[in-house]
Amino acid sequence: PEMMRVCRLVERVAPSGASVLLLGESGTGKEVLAQGLHQASRRSGRFVAINCAAIPEPLLESELFGYEKGAFTGAVKTTPGKIETSHGGTLMLDEIGDLPHSLQAKLLRFLQERTVERLGGRQEIAVDVRVVGATHQDLRALMQEGRFREDLYYRLAEIVVTIPPLRERQGDAVLLAHAFLRRFALEQRRPGLALTDDAIAAIEAHTWPGNVRELLNAVKRAAIMADGVRVSAADIGLPAPGSDNGEAPAASDIDLRRVREQAERQAVVTALARASGNILRASEMLGVSRPTLYDLMHRLAIK
Repeated sequence: PEMMRVCRLVERVAPSGASVLLLGESGTGKEVLAQGLHQASRRSGRFVAINCAAIPEPLLESELFGYEKGAFTGAVKTTPGKIETSHGGTLMLDEIGDLPHSLQAKLLRFLQERTVERLGGRQEIAVDVRVVGATHQDLRALMQEGRFREDLYYRLAEIVVTIPPLRERQGDAVLLAHAFLRRFALEQRRPGLALTDDAIAAIEAHTWPGNVRELLNAVKRAAIMADGVRVSAADIGLPAPGSDNGEAPAASDIDLRRVREQAERQAVVTALARASGNILRASEMLGVSRPTLYDLMHRLAIK
C-alpha cells in the first residue's frame, strides 16, 4: 500500500513542472523513482543525475553550472554544466544534503530565476528543467544546524515523496526478488532459475538494511553462483528461517474486524508475492477460487 501511494503520487506530479524532493534510506530506489518521474512526464530532454556528495567542492560548481574557455587553468574549451545539458528534461541532484553551503545560494538563484551563468561567463542562459532532489538525510535537522538553507529547502520541496524502506513494504521483497532473478537469468543465459521455498521464506524474514540495492546484489550473486536451477537461501547468503517466525498481535489491537482484515491482507500479499503476481497460483496457495481472490483484492484495495 505504501509504494502504491508513492507511485500514484509520482503519476499525479509527473505532468507538472514542480520540483520534487525524494526522501528515503540509501538503497530504496530514489534514482529509479526519479527516472520513472521523468519518463511519466514525457519531457523531451534528457534525464541527468549528479551526486553532490561524490564530487569535490571545487569541481562541483563547474560540473553543475559549466564554464567558459579560459575560466580557470585547464578550461581549454567552453563546457556546458549538468543544469544546461538537462534542458527540456529532468535534473536529479542526489545527496542534496551534502551540497556545499557556498553552492546552495547559487542553486537557489537558479531555481528562482531559471537561468544559469557559466563560470567565467557573463551571459545568462535560460534553462527549462524539472529539478528532483534526493537525500537519505534529515534536511530539517540540517536546517536547524545551519547546514542547509531553509529557503532552498522550500524551493526544492514543492512536492515531497517519502520512500519507505524495504522492511516496511510487505511482500515487495519477494516480488522484487522474482523480477531480479528473471532479469539476471536472462543476462547469465541460465533459463529456469527459480527461488526455493526456503529462499522465499528467508527473503521475507530478512530486514534488508541495505534495502533494494542489497536485495538486487544478493539475487545477482545467486544467479551467478547457484549450482543448479533452484536458488536456495544459502545461495542468496541468508540463513534459512525457523518454522515459526510469527509475532502475536499487539495487546492493544483487540478490534477483531481490524485483526481479521490485517491477517487477510498479509495472507493475500504474501501469496501474490510468492506466486510472482500469478492470480491462479496465489488462489491455490490460499485455498480459494480466483473470483474469491479477486473479491478479496478489491475489498482490501490490493492491486
